[in-house]
Amino acid sequence: MKILLVEDDKITANMLAQALNAHNYTVNTAADGETGLQLAQVYDYDLILLDVMIPKLDGISLCRELRARGSQKPILLLTALDSSKDRVQGLEAGADDYVAKPFNLPELLARIRALLRRGKATLSSTNLTWEKLQVNLDTTEVTYGDKLLHLTPKEYNLLELFLRNPRRIFSRSAMLDRVWSAGEFPQEEAVTAHIKGLRQKLKAAGMTVDLIETVYGLGYRLKSLPEEVESKTIEPETPQLPDGRNSFSGASNPPIEKLNSDSKRAKVMAVVADIRAKLAANFAEKVEIFEQAIDNLKTGTLESELRQEAQAQAHKLVGSLGTLGLSEGSEIAREIEQLLQAEKISEPGIAQRLEVSFKLLKQIFDRPPAAPAESAIAVPPNSRLLVIDDDTFVSSRIKIEASASGFQVELANSPQAARNAISQQPPDAILLDLSFPETKENGMAFLAEIRHLKPEIPVMVFSGHNQLSERIEVARLGASGFLHKSIPPADILRAVAQALDRASPAEAKVMVVDDDVHLLASLQVILQPWGFQLITLAEPEKFWEVLETTCPDLLILDVEMPGYSGIELCLAVRNDLRWSKLPVLFLTAHSESEIVRQMFVAGADDYANKPIVEPELIARILNRLERTQLRHKLAQRLANKLD
Repeated sequence: MKILLVEDDKITANMLAQALNAHNYTVNTAADGETGLQLAQVYDYDLILLDVMIPKLDGISLCRELRARGSQKPILLLTALDSSKDRVQGLEAGADDYVAKPFNLPELLARIRALLRRGKATLSSTNLTWEKLQVNLDTTEVTYGDKLLHLTPKEYNLLELFLRNPRRIFSRSAMLDRVWSAGEFPQEEAVTAHIKGLRQKLKAAGMTVDLIETVYGLGYRLKSLPEEVESKTIEPETPQLPDGRNSFSGASNPPIEKLNSDSKRAKVMAVVADIRAKLAANFAEKVEIFEQAIDNLKTGTLESELRQEAQAQAHKLVGSLGTLGLSEGSEIAREIEQLLQAEKISEPGIAQRLEVSFKLLKQIFDRPPAAPAESAIAVPPNSRLLVIDDDTFVSSRIKIEASASGFQVELANSPQAARNAISQQPPDAILLDLSFPETKENGMAFLAEIRHLKPEIPVMVFSGHNQLSERIEVARLGASGFLHKSIPPADILRAVAQALDRASPAEAKVMVVDDDVHLLASLQVILQPWGFQLITLAEPEKFWEVLETTCPDLLILDVEMPGYSGIELCLAVRNDLRWSKLPVLFLTAHSESEIVRQMFVAGADDYANKPIVEPELIARILNRLERTQLRHKLAQRLANKLD
């Protein structure tokens, strides 16, 4: 794929060119609109990435000119102008999409991929394709080459599901939800059988590559097509305009090849080195502030405004130095921040202590950063992480490390920006700094707000402070962890991945038996946002049939029901060896000790009182599921030792 990037800012252009090269795109860059227009006429591009505020011919005019000359290539506008009027003007000029600066790189790449996919098909296209496979969505006909395949409705729906979601992994339980109706109660083996039948029919039609890939331990997904590689090696050359001038500036394009993990790591470290160079330039400004503050402190003329500015700069260095591998420097910066507190600044000897700490900080800054850890971070597929921090050095470093680890990262530099991001597309996890001096918002209050509005999202707090009182308050508010900013980004992301793993119910199936249909409806609303697959039953007489066909991970029973009570159903479950370990939780309006005793004698693991308190019920369910998972892991370890 070939992309024309028209951007006059050299730093942005080089960064985008490197990022696109790393994803196997061929990139030509132009620094002004006139050059961009000439390049677009001379070369055949798959997509044009266009800044609006460029010299000679602005982006809006260039977009209009290209459309007036009949170009139908996808155009994506990239600009710092983000008002509704600007977006409307850009789209009416003929642009296909609009991304505002500062942009989220993974999101920008996703939009580019979406436009490239859209550009390959005509507007009237209703086909899904994979290699020689064609699925006509209007006629529901499936062909491979010139052969018509006769698929069952379930096989067709499974095939369409994979083709419409080419990068998503589907567990068998997720496919049951997507393809089977609510009135059907098949076991997960039904999914395996239909996928086997679909594979056999595709193979019989002549497909030599298995379209459906098994991702062991997770499920199935559409296999990626082999990348098309040119048979001849073409020497990279700088395209020239008809008058012989060089048509673009920037890095040369590398050969299109799959990047291995070593080369990705090298690219990450190159960007890290660039960030460290920028921090070095910025550090010189901080030096002046620190030196001025120390000199004024010695003479007794230190004003509150300068003290606060020096303290804020020290706070930013706590995270910046830690993320660049200078953990010792991060600790010293934290000490400087604490010494600059209003209640300590008047203590005897503070100026001398600040001076010594500052000299140590300058010495440490000149040392090379520690080598990054090489151990892989296990990240669930397509996990989205929202980093909320006003320190751009720290958040950028984490974002770079995260992109190499598989996270999709979005940055927010204020609580309000975070609120907007969460409302538009809730992330899978949040990394939150508690300090926002420019907005004056209270970090603890914001943490409490997130936990109240989105309790299902794990929140990891990372801070430049390390007081026990702050750690206790963070734990009390329900955060998933507390991290100090001095630790390396890889360790921060590893902790986030572990929090995601703990928080994920792994699409656990929860079966609820209660004769109150209104309560069942309420539980649907409460439990589904947590990712649980909920199976509800209002007729206890059908209990055993539904239990065996759905195979739940946890059972919730009402105590009093017509026909069979919950206690009787629990006794039946515990008397069957297949279900003897199934977690059982009771719902009851009774608090009498005799009823509670009967529940536990019957084999209950836990109970919750009616009316339901949502946080309590969720906590009890998660606790039971986590204990079950832990028991399975311990059993597996024991089995491995015996082997």
